[in-house]
Amino acid sequence: MRKALLLTAAVLALTAGQALAAKKQLVIVVKGLDNPFFEAINQGCQKWNKENASSEYECFYTGPASTSDEAGEAQIVQDVLGKAETVAIAISPSNAKLIAQTLKTANPKVPVMTLDADLAAEDSALRKTYLGTDNYLMGARIGEYIKKAKPQGGKICTIEGNPGADNILRRAQGMRDTLTGQKGLTALKGEGGWTEVAGCPVFTNDDGAKGVQAMTDILQANPDLDAFGIMGGWPLFGAPQPYRDLFKPMAEKIGKNEFVIGAADTIGDEVAIAKEGLVTALVGQRPFEMGYKAPSVMMDLIAGKTVPDPVFTGLDECTKDTVDTCIQK
Repeated sequence: MRKALLLTAAVLALTAGQALAAKKQLVIVVKGLDNPFFEAINQGCQKWNKENASSEYECFYTGPASTSDEAGEAQIVQDVLGKAETVAIAISPSNAKLIAQTLKTANPKVPVMTLDADLAAEDSALRKTYLGTDNYLMGARIGEYIKKAKPQGGKICTIEGNPGADNILRRAQGMRDTLTGQKGLTALKGEGGWTEVAGCPVFTNDDGAKGVQAMTDILQANPDLDAFGIMGGWPLFGAPQPYRDLFKPMAEKIGKNEFVIGAADTIGDEVAIAKEGLVTALVGQRPFEMGYKAPSVMMDLIAGKTVPDPVFTGLDECTKDTVDTCIQK
């Protein structure tokens, strides 16, 4: 009996010691683990951990297996907020409304921020700050490249990701506003010379192969199409070879600005594709910087410090002529 009591006491002591030794978690929840953009955020998170190995905090990166699993991301957010070791959370909402409802239900007692993608404006009080790209500006810069190449306008198709992703919707709005000189148009019907063709925008749910297939179908249905505005780099970094196969026959037209492609991101093969002349311009985000900065911002929130809202990371802009110098090191 005495041995059993001693054993129980030892187990309890060991468990308590492990609990005390466990680090407080600064959690990053992304849309999906299958996307190289979010893996870059993870690399930034892990760099922070390496540089702060003696800290009482650790950056903990998680998300659903698939970027299209909106419900899975919401469940992970709910589960993480229920863990004692979670002391702050940074969320990249795949579906802004669903994540907002999850936060309302969970009523978290720890600081909440958004990362990469924000909540809708009317739900912004549910988080302390947003860290990431100025998505409206990103879309506007894509629009500027397209407009410069085709100043008279033309027929365009917008490629988007998830219809509930606020960051992508803001980029598309920035592009439309810039192309037309008018604010708030949800579809282009000749304003500024630009018309969005039937079937567009296309929502790919962040699936690269689906994006390439959609562009193939749109080109077949609209042989007089003038431009694609791609609000995320999914077709280029998610399906680089099919993308190349589709646009290599159009390389000369792209080079002469007879056909224009403005695309987001500088992930994976995207910069190489730009060097090959198969995209007019890339406007890239800085996901590594987002993952690296997020733990420090969360710690400031925990400490009650004043944190700006938003906290913007910059943009990298690449064309065929600038690919060797366009990415911030």
